[in-house]
Amino acid sequence: MAEEALMSELVVIGYDSPQITHEALKTVQRMPGGTIAELTGAAVVSVDDSGETHVDTPRRTDKIALSATSGALWAMIIGLLVAMPALGVVGAAVGGLYGKLRAMGIDDSFRGQVRSLLEPGSAAVVIMASGIGDEEFATSMRQHGGTVLKTTLDEATERELAEQLAGSA
Repeated sequence: MAEEALMSELVVIGYDSPQITHEALKTVQRMPGGTIAELTGAAVVSVDDSGETHVDTPRRTDKIALSATSGALWAMIIGLLVAMPALGVVGAAVGGLYGKLRAMGIDDSFRGQVRSLLEPGSAAVVIMASGIGDEEFATSMRQHGGTVLKTTLDEATERELAEQLAGSA
């Protein structure tokens, strides 16, 4: 029997308080393997009262093992969600990667939804994972509340992006 490929998912859960966000991240990190098959990346993104954005990525754990390529992809996704670069100020190579991320479901609409979650004083947990058991995940995270945004990342485009990032490293 052939092993079924797991699609990656990008999940953003917005909270009114950075303190809740850190607790939610701990819950994600403690989830059993049946809830999340592979956790590729996790971060807390917070916006302070003056509007400045901060990204806090946990130290590597046995749940998060990033290769250089997946680390670069994760950094680009976080950058696109948080920094939201204008295409007019990026080079052709970065513009091509940006286009691929848009094709993966991280388009202007999704970014706008993320931006609406990240008002001054708020925060979000950002997770990139494959094999998320929706019901188990929702049950585990319900205790924290929050607003959930989710998009599925196209496997072929993700692989192509990873190859491009590896080639440019």
